[in-house]
Amino acid sequence: MSALPYIDFDEVHARAPWLTLIDALEAAHRREKPKTGQLRLWQSRDDGQPDFMTIAPAWEKDEALGVKLVTSFPKNMERHGVSTVGSIYIIFDPATGKPQTLIDGEALIFRKTAADTALGIRLLARPDAKKLVMMGAGALAPYVIEAALAVCPGIDEVQVWNRTMEKAEALASDLSGRGLPVVPCTDVAAAHAGADIILAATMAEEPIIRGDMLKPGTHVGLIGSFRPEMREGDDTLLTRAKLYVDDPSAIEKSGDFTQAIEAGVITREDVLGDLYDLCQGRCALPGPDDISMFKNAGASQLDLMTAQVITAHAIEG
Repeated sequence: MSALPYIDFDEVHARAPWLTLIDALEAAHRREKPKTGQLRLWQSRDDGQPDFMTIAPAWEKDEALGVKLVTSFPKNMERHGVSTVGSIYIIFDPATGKPQTLIDGEALIFRKTAADTALGIRLLARPDAKKLVMMGAGALAPYVIEAALAVCPGIDEVQVWNRTMEKAEALASDLSGRGLPVVPCTDVAAAHAGADIILAATMAEEPIIRGDMLKPGTHVGLIGSFRPEMREGDDTLLTRAKLYVDDPSAIEKSGDFTQAIEAGVITREDVLGDLYDLCQGRCALPGPDDISMFKNAGASQLDLMTAQVITAHAIEG
């Protein structure tokens, strides 16, 4: 058996230009939802968050079939000097079930997650947004910033906050060196108050976004908090904002929802819609002075949609 074609990290990013991918995600959410599933295994750690492995298939009948294999070992950098996430994506022939293509899973996750968040911005944020705040300066952050700027070209300043200022400064220096309007955040309260869009991609277990600091019309995109013990937004944000998710699974697995629902702060019915509802016009949209919150859970149909773009489009030249 010959080796399967492999699309590596750099090629993944080249094959999925931001607006091409974001447009494709929006169009795909106007169709029927693929079948999806998930199996997760984990190993607890005495000194921090658990290691886990997830297997996440998605199947669009007669069109596409794929599966993501992903691990997250939060202490990897400290213990082994390697990144937290390890992943590969496998595309199968939907007619025969035979494996067709291997895709670098980490790059696909970065691309998918950033485009997912940017689609939430396109659908929910004010079109005249000027100021963006990025909470978190990890490996995902530059892709999220790039995707946000693609859908909001009017943004003229991006502030980056991180728990360690050195990482925020390094990311801001790198992106500003590429001509993007990015600076480190030195005053979190002022950044909250001035933000038109505030995004969070962190491993926080205590809220880092305070709803009482936000001005009317702010859009909030939460990307971290992918387990019940993790949280990025506080109770005030959850009660002030119009709430949306990319996929209903976010309500079950994100601490931003599980903790607030358990405490009686919100109910499941307070979530107004997911991406299918938004893209098909089945839910109410926020008004210009409403705070909106979009929770990115990254469900497996989004991986499949992204993989379809990656395998269908030629490298930009």
